[in-house]
Amino acid sequence: MKRRPVTIQRQWTAALLAVTLLAVLPLSAAAHGPKGHGGEGPTPLAITEKGIALFNQLIEKGKLDDTWEANFAGATVTTRMADGKMEYVVRLARAKADPEAVYIFFDAKGDYSGSNFTGK
Repeated sequence: MKRRPVTIQRQWTAALLAVTLLAVLPLSAAAHGPKGHGGEGPTPLAITEKGIALFNQLIEKGKLDDTWEANFAGATVTTRMADGKMEYVVRLARAKADPEAVYIFFDAKGDYSGSNFTGK
């Protein structure tokens, strides 16, 4: 069997494939976060995003008036123990109004578990 010479085009194709694989493989390995698949619960960022999405739905449905959006002052996420279980608390604040914050609660899995104006 006769061996074909390696051309410049084939060398560039091989190099491009190698560079692409080196760039893509680490991204796909990290796609599930640093802790791998499931079992660890949501990140604070994911909980914040869920809280803000629910906050926007409450405004759209008229359960919170437009001053909540117009005077929005910020969001924070904390955790606490409630009935022996960890839960996330998203505090969405507004300026110059009463009540000054709405609290949205998510369980350790990131499922919505309630909301109120007191944080309790």
